Amino acid sequence: MTGAVWVVGTGPAGAAWLSPETREILAQATDLVGYGPYINRVAESHHCCHISDNRQELARAEVALDMAESGRQVAVVSGGDPGIFAMAAAVCECIASAPEGRWQNVELAVFPGISALQAAAARIGAPLGHDFCVISLSDVLKPWSVIFNRLRLAAQADFAMVFYNPRSSQRSWQLGEALNLLAQEQAPDTPVVFARAIGREDEKLHFTSLAEADPSLVDMSTLVLVGNSQSRYFNHGGRQWMYSPRDYPADLRSKQTMTSR
Repeated sequence: MTGAVWVVGTGPAGAAWLSPETREILAQATDLVGYGPYINRVAESHHCCHISDNRQELARAEVALDMAESGRQVAVVSGGDPGIFAMAAAVCECIASAPEGRWQNVELAVFPGISALQAAAARIGAPLGHDFCVISLSDVLKPWSVIFNRLRLAAQADFAMVFYNPRSSQRSWQLGEALNLLAQEQAPDTPVVFARAIGREDEKLHFTSLAEADPSLVDMSTLVLVGNSQSRYFNHGGRQWMYSPRDYPADLRSKQTMTSR
């Protein structure tokens, strides 16, 4: 009997964020493979759980594929959406780089989840209402020079931005350098929001500006959202919101066109 690898996303927090499709897949799975905190969100009594460190993605993918080859129905569990800085890429990379024929009979499917950026944007209002880009500030899998150049180009193109993996105990300086770079290209009052632990009991939003943003308030449970030149704050219902208008002024469009030539 040939098994399956189903790559799923749990959303940013607990069971309330699971899609009906993902619930159904998890109910069918015999095994769960993933990082402990993500598996703990969804594990049931019938699951055999295989927990590994969050930095062992390729090894985790190989374990899942080997189990599926023996006939198991394996759910590889990611937080958020599995295709955004998560396990879908690791599973695909494993299969693509394997010797010809290995795992070819294993069923593969990827099921979307609510991403952290979608959850944070919804809490904030509509910060991604116009063109935007998503960048991981982690230099574990790519050099900082690449990240720095992408940030510079995104700022010059006036994208709204979302930063994943903005700051950790081992990487405490990158976010500050990123914000300093953006300050060379964008106005001091550009909206910046720190969205921490969205969907959890310790959820917190911090609204600030590019000039006032304090990297020390950010950790690995935080997404950083930076507006474009048209993004605005407004007050409603006793709290602050932020949005990026859907349209873009003609004079700024002309400026962007001239810059690209």
